[in-house]
Amino acid sequence: MNAIRALDYPREKLEVLVARGRQPSVQRNAALQAARGELIYFLDDDARPQPGNLQQAVGHFRRPEVQMVGGPNLCPPDAPALEQVFAVVLSSWLAFGPSRARYAPVGGLRESSEKELILCNLLARRDTLKELGGFDEALYPNEENALMDEIQKRGGKLLYDPQFIVHRRPRSTVKAFFTMLLTYGRGRAEQFRLHPTLGSALNFAPPLFCVYLLLLPWLNMALSRGAFGTQRDLTSDWIALNLPLWVYFLVLIMQTGWSASQKGVSKSLAALPLVYCANILYGLGFWHGLFTKLKAPGPGPSAAVTVETLPV
Repeated sequence: MNAIRALDYPREKLEVLVARGRQPSVQRNAALQAARGELIYFLDDDARPQPGNLQQAVGHFRRPEVQMVGGPNLCPPDAPALEQVFAVVLSSWLAFGPSRARYAPVGGLRESSEKELILCNLLARRDTLKELGGFDEALYPNEENALMDEIQKRGGKLLYDPQFIVHRRPRSTVKAFFTMLLTYGRGRAEQFRLHPTLGSALNFAPPLFCVYLLLLPWLNMALSRGAFGTQRDLTSDWIALNLPLWVYFLVLIMQTGWSASQKGVSKSLAALPLVYCANILYGLGFWHGLFTKLKAPGPGPSAAVTVETLPV
């Protein structure tokens, strides 16, 4: 709440709603229904916005086609060393591709997509969200991603502003960080099942990489035993079979070198194995998400939400 009060914006134009519950998609929809303002600034309870965020972002909505504005959530500079390493992984293009812009300022102000925006730091037009029925309550995470896709299908614009920043600490333990990666993969697969788009094609790379790694020992063994024929050049076949893995590790090393020049050697070296783990865990989570049971919460504890209006 102190961070909200520190926002450089007229107090009479602010309404602060806190939604509490056990299913974030349901909570956000409840807050959406209760809100009265033209614009809604979504923040997680651990996100700390910069004082000038609203003054900076509200101006973007002078363009009527702009429906959402978002920016990165950054690891605070005083966070513990392990969390600083997690931040390096999150901002890695090999681990997160274009979505690394959610965790580091990338480029300049631009029209963007759900790949670069994140709900813990997102300003949106209330009426647009309500017209689209709010967030899909069968999805968490990725409920905002599906909604952003629908906005763009209808001609709305999403803006990424690298200076529209909140500070937010990553997970505090390796176990929690790994669980998050599995959850992100599961959420993307569930989103694809409910709201398939071509934009999700890139997200199939990690699960397919997992399949490749799983089959590689068996394929190498079969190759050595002549299962693919005795007349073939076994050396060239072996190279072709293992080349994708070599290329992957070469790219991983190259990225670590670039990261070391930007973020420090020790943090980048510590992040190297975690980037590899990120690809594997995201892929495994994706496979899991392809087969989960999807349904919106019915009556019960998960659907119970309280929305409180706090004094500014």
